[in-house]
Amino acid sequence: MNFQSEKQIILNFYDAIESSKIEEIPNVLSHYCSEDLLWRGFHPFNEIRGLKNLYSQFWQPFKKSFFNYQRRMDIFLAGYNTISGNEGVWVVSMGHLMGLFDNPWIGIKETKKIAMLRYCEFSKIQNGKITEVAMFFDIPHLMLQAGIKAFPSETGISLVQPGPLTHDGLMFNEQDTNEGNRTLEIIENMINDVKVWTSTTGNSLIDELKKSWNDNMIWWGPTGIGSTYTIERYANQHAGPFRETFKDRKFNGHLCRVSEGNYGGFFGWPNLTLTPKKMFMGIKTAPKSSEMRVIDMYRREGKKLTENWVFIDLLHFWKILGIDILKNLK
Repeated sequence: MNFQSEKQIILNFYDAIESSKIEEIPNVLSHYCSEDLLWRGFHPFNEIRGLKNLYSQFWQPFKKSFFNYQRRMDIFLAGYNTISGNEGVWVVSMGHLMGLFDNPWIGIKETKKIAMLRYCEFSKIQNGKITEVAMFFDIPHLMLQAGIKAFPSETGISLVQPGPLTHDGLMFNEQDTNEGNRTLEIIENMINDVKVWTSTTGNSLIDELKKSWNDNMIWWGPTGIGSTYTIERYANQHAGPFRETFKDRKFNGHLCRVSEGNYGGFFGWPNLTLTPKKMFMGIKTAPKSSEMRVIDMYRREGKKLTENWVFIDLLHFWKILGIDILKNLK
């Protein structure tokens, strides 16, 4: 299946949004998007329905805050989503939105300096229009650049995250369908392993991970949890501690899951419902159920996965548990 026309729509939309003045954005949205577009974003944006609301709640304040922003993509792909209720062609991009952080944004004080906002965006195309979007940001990483440490501790380390080691994530041209199918199959096998989630420590966890991951894997985690490198360190610094922290875990499924070439990913709304049973990210809380909205992007190398970029709405997760990170800034 060829996705070149859908890719071009998104690339044209990105160029138009980036180059337009703030007052021109409503016309850009109207040209490229359906009037009843459903836009999903991390807290505090959540779900936004309709172009007027999207302009006033997201694009207008964003453009005012980040002067002369650039979309610096590391991954760009398209695929056909077969998940029931959301079938169709989705275009995905991931990287950083870079600009001069010149005015406050969602309560975060401006720095008057360059800022890099990690993002990943899934866009559904129907009849030549964008009808649905999931645009997730690593807001705590932006806070860190502004001198604000949102969470007391992390098991990995937070840093500006590069794109793929192989520098081949921008798939502007048509790709081999068979390669994309292989990538999606491996991602789905990995998901099935995680669903079982029987191993928490030691060799059993590492053996489980080795089914889907190369030894030199990199898990590019969100700020507050952090990144980690190699299967052994991933098991010790994220997978093991994460599994030991939560109980009553429920997998809610995904809304979209696509792949192209050696890359693929998914998002859910929410992906997981789970209950912390002990301190998480340096924060102690009552054992109450919360949820995680997640985007995962992957690079396959051979028959296994090697890189994983992860976006988790940690602000939403903690807000449900009674801790409003953004409100505490004021």
